[in-house]
Amino acid sequence: MCKIFISADPELYRCRSRSLRLSGVATSIRLENLFWQVLEEIGARDGLSVAQLITRLYDELAEAGGDCTNFSSFLRVSCGRYLALQVSGRIPADIDIPIRSLDADWVLAGEKPHRPGVFSASLSQTGVAQTVS
Repeated sequence: MCKIFISADPELYRCRSRSLRLSGVATSIRLENLFWQVLEEIGARDGLSVAQLITRLYDELAEAGGDCTNFSSFLRVSCGRYLALQVSGRIPADIDIPIRSLDADWVLAGEKPHRPGVFSASLSQTGVAQTVS
C-alpha cells in the first residue's frame, strides 16, 4: 500500500507560496504544488487565473458566513472535493466544461455527507483502530 503513496514525485508535495490580495489585503498562501495544480485546473475551466479563483472563493465563503480563518485548509479541502466529485461523475472529467455551467444542487446531491464517527467505526471493524493512536 505505502509504495503507491511514497513513490509520488516529491515536487508534488513541495510547498510554494503565492502572494495576492483578498478583500483588499495583501496576503500569502502556502500550499503544496499538487493543490496549486488542481486550483489551476479548476480556474482554467472558467477562464480564471488562480488568483482570480482564490479571490472569488474567499469572497463567496465570506459572503456565505463561512470561516475564513484557515483559508489554506479550505482550499485543500476544495481541491479534494473537486477531485472526489469528478471521480463520482458529478463534475465532468472534461475540463472544457466550465464549473459555472453545472447545476450546483445536482452536483452536491451526489456528495456523501460526513458522518462523525463513521471513519473511526470502519477502522475498528478492520482492526486498524487498535493500532492507530
